[in-house]
Amino acid sequence: MTTTDLPPSLLATLPGSSYTDPAIFALEQAKIFEADWFCAVRSADLAGPGAFETVQIGKESVLVSRGRDGKLNAFLNVCRHRGARLCTAESGTVKRAFQCPYHAWTYGLDGKLIAAPNLTGMPDVDRTEFGLTKVHLREWLGYAWVCLADEPPSFEDAVVGAVTERLGGAEEIDAYGIDGLALGKRIEYDVKANWKQIIENFMECYHCATIHPELTEVLPEFADGYAAQYYVGHGAEFGGDIKGFTIDGSEGVDRLPGVTEAQDRKYYAITIKPGVFVNLVPDHVILHRMFPLAPDRTLVRCDWLYLPEVVESGRDLTRSVELFHRVNLQDFEACERCQLAMDSRSYVNGGVLVPSEHHIGAFHDWVRARLAV
Repeated sequence: MTTTDLPPSLLATLPGSSYTDPAIFALEQAKIFEADWFCAVRSADLAGPGAFETVQIGKESVLVSRGRDGKLNAFLNVCRHRGARLCTAESGTVKRAFQCPYHAWTYGLDGKLIAAPNLTGMPDVDRTEFGLTKVHLREWLGYAWVCLADEPPSFEDAVVGAVTERLGGAEEIDAYGIDGLALGKRIEYDVKANWKQIIENFMECYHCATIHPELTEVLPEFADGYAAQYYVGHGAEFGGDIKGFTIDGSEGVDRLPGVTEAQDRKYYAITIKPGVFVNLVPDHVILHRMFPLAPDRTLVRCDWLYLPEVVESGRDLTRSVELFHRVNLQDFEACERCQLAMDSRSYVNGGVLVPSEHHIGAFHDWVRARLAV
C-alpha cells in the first residue's frame, strides 16, 4: 500500500525528499524564510546604541542594531560598494558607525553612508541611496521580527494571528507580559535535522508517553497523545500533586502577575510559522527560535524568561530550566533519528499521520502552498 491509498484514519506526510533535497531547501529559503516574518533577535540583547547582532535568514546575513534614537534597525549585512560582508562577528558593539574592512566605506547606525575614501570628490553619490539595504522590522513580545520581502505580509495576520488562532484571542498572551520579562537562561542546540522535523515534533504529543517521562509526570494528559495545540484555547493542566513546572514538580518561582486564575496551573504551546515556539506556564515563558542552516541542520535558540526581580535576585532556576531542557534534548534526538531515514527508499513516498497528528497535515499543506507560489 502506498501513502496515496490509505485508510481514512491515516493521512500522508510530505515525501522524504522534502527533508533532504538541497533544491527544496533553497526554495524554502526564498519562499518562506526570506518572505515571512522571522524572529531574529531578543530586543534586550541590544541594550544601547551601536549594539548589534548578525542573523542568518535564508541565504542572507542580516544586521540588526540599535540606533542613536534607541530604535532597532535591520539591514542586509552587505557593503554597497563591492559586496563585502560588513560585520563578521555574531554580535558586538560599535561606537558610532559600521565600517567595511575592505575599502572603509562607513555607515551610520541609521544605515546612511557617511564616509568613504575620496567620497567628497564624488558629489553625485547620494549617501542615502547608497546606504545599507534596509529590512522591515517589528518588535513584539520583546523580540525583533524582521522580513526581507519588499512587501511583507501583514504582521497582525501572520504572527499575531497565529497566537489568536491557537489561544482563541490575542489578548490571552498579554497576561504573561512577555516583553517585560528578563532572560534567565539561554541554551543553543545544533540539531542535525530538517527544520520541518522540529516543527512537526513540537506540534504533536503522540510521542510524549514514549520519550517524555518527566513532562508527562507534570502534564498527565500528554500521556494520552493529544498535544495542547490540538484544541483552540486549551491548556494542558498540571497533575494534581504538581506544584510547579519544574523537573521534579516542585514549587516554581514567582507567578507572573497578569496570569489569570483560568490560566494558572496550565501549559500552553503555540507555533508561529516558520520557526518560533512559545511555551506559556504560570511563572515563566519559554521561547524557541529556529534558524534553518541546511536541509539537515537547524540551530535552535531557547530562552527561559522570568520576572526581572526573579532573575536579579539570583534565585536558583535549575529545576525550572531543566524540565524543558530535557524535553528539548529528547525531542531533538528523535528528530535526528527521523532525519537519518529521510533518504531511505522505504520513505520515498513519506509516512503517515494518525488521527492525533492530523493537524500536522495543515502544516504540510501550508508548506506546499508557499513553495507553489
